[in-house]
Amino acid sequence: MKIYQNPRHWASKKALTTPGIRSVANYGLVKLHTKIFLGKADEAHREERRDHLDDFFDATMDTYVAALQANYSEAEAREITHIQANFDFYNHGWTEMMEFPADELEAHYERYADFFDAYDITIDDPLGTFRSAGGIADAPSTPERLDEPEHPHAVGGFADDVYVETEDGEMIVGGGREEPDDVSPTDAPVVDEDDVESAAGD
Repeated sequence: MKIYQNPRHWASKKALTTPGIRSVANYGLVKLHTKIFLGKADEAHREERRDHLDDFFDATMDTYVAALQANYSEAEAREITHIQANFDFYNHGWTEMMEFPADELEAHYERYADFFDAYDITIDDPLGTFRSAGGIADAPSTPERLDEPEHPHAVGGFADDVYVETEDGEMIVGGGREEPDDVSPTDAPVVDEDDVESAAGD
């Protein structure tokens, strides 16, 4: 699929993989993702989906770290979590929130089948073993949307690889760029200097 990669993504990776800061980054990134995707939902359904998305994105933060530990690139690890989310959106009939068309679900699954199989992730069970013990909050589905799905926010034609668009508009096919040497977790959109100083004192 087509994703973007800029310094904030590298900083978020750093924050999520740094002890003491990870919990702050995790919370902030969950809320950020929920806000972004609720913005793609029909206004009438936004609030009823909020708790579900918070729980779901919280679980995908663990997926992201596990993918990094399995030597996937930052772009690939993040794409994996976005694919999980699109599986979930499809299962609920939330087609207006999907980032790629429903007919590309299988292709995206197959690209990461080894990783997904290792964690029991399927299209029907997007979280697999990353599902938290406390479960995921329920939210109403809109299955009628699957009859003639509309994907106003989906970008099709990128199912064969991860396509990374940089902040300069360059398109890189594959795992994206090497991590810069000067990455600071404080450059993440949800972490500040106080968080880093507090972590250092733990």
